[in-house]
Amino acid sequence: MISLTIPWNKHVLIVYFSQCRKVTQISELTNSQPTGLERLSVELETVLGEIKTLQISQEASIQSLQRTYKEHREVMIEQMCGNLNTYIDECDNNSVGTSGVNEQYLKEEMCRNVVSIVNEFNNITAKELNEMKDEVISIKGSVTSSIHKCTSLHYDLSQFHEIVQNIGDNKELCLIASIKCKHIIQQALTLLGKSGKAFNVQRKSVHNVRIPSDSHSCNITGICALPDGQVLVADNDNKRVKLLNQHYQVVSHWDVTAKPLGICQITPSEVAVAMNVEVQFITVSQSQLAKGRKLKLQHPCDCIAHHQGDLFIASGTALYKYTLNGKLVCKLYENKSDNYRGKNHGGFILITFVLCTGVF
Repeated sequence: MISLTIPWNKHVLIVYFSQCRKVTQISELTNSQPTGLERLSVELETVLGEIKTLQISQEASIQSLQRTYKEHREVMIEQMCGNLNTYIDECDNNSVGTSGVNEQYLKEEMCRNVVSIVNEFNNITAKELNEMKDEVISIKGSVTSSIHKCTSLHYDLSQFHEIVQNIGDNKELCLIASIKCKHIIQQALTLLGKSGKAFNVQRKSVHNVRIPSDSHSCNITGICALPDGQVLVADNDNKRVKLLNQHYQVVSHWDVTAKPLGICQITPSEVAVAMNVEVQFITVSQSQLAKGRKLKLQHPCDCIAHHQGDLFIASGTALYKYTLNGKLVCKLYENKSDNYRGKNHGGFILITFVLCTGVF
């Protein structure tokens, strides 16, 4: 470490420098490090296209989110108006042939009930809409931040792509451009979820989870490890959820009404199972399974994840956010062009059967 003392106004500024272990001139590096500008140009062009596609997709996500909120709001208002119209029609029918005191009583009763319907809308539905609006604003802010990163990286990549195309035969400039390009490409790959980081498999083992009463071969479509080391698996073809002990032996099972597709942990002793258009909650106690409550959905339920008290459910073409009580918070994303699509949206990755939540 080298220090340099500099007089500065009435103070003394001390600057510390780290001493380089080795200094190599660029001219020397050009002979030992290949630049490969042609390949680099192709890579820049490819990443440019992917960043642009990601940006377009994220902008579409925001539009879809806002559209979902608007549609939900209109439905809620329409329901309230429908309730008011229905009640007023009933009052009109009941008021036929009445007069005097009875007519006055009916008018007062109608006013009270109309006020009650409006108050219910203000206290419950309006609150729900405000919560949904706050959620939309929060998610929009996160996605917008990612879009800004895309825009900035797209500009930088475009600049470097133009430089690489016109750099000529200057080896030193080629080397500098190559180093700079690789750095910006790495940033872009990180945003695209292609940073190159990978998990290392330390060991693997094979276990048979078939039990004598199974009618079909096991088809495991979901797996969930509990904190105590027990594991739950969703056996799709046999319509069963099986509990494995710490030695991966089946110690209990529960027959479900539809083919289970996914499973996630809710608490240390409770899981949620995605099956068809339902979510079945199952509790684990003393190595036994017990059926809990069930949520009915208005769309397919192919994949499920739990994050910070909320359920994230994929239908094959859309991603929904629910409360644990089954109330729909919002539709986060939808793509009807094809089922079972994999999409990288900067902050989260949605693959129909694999759901990784990193934004919410």
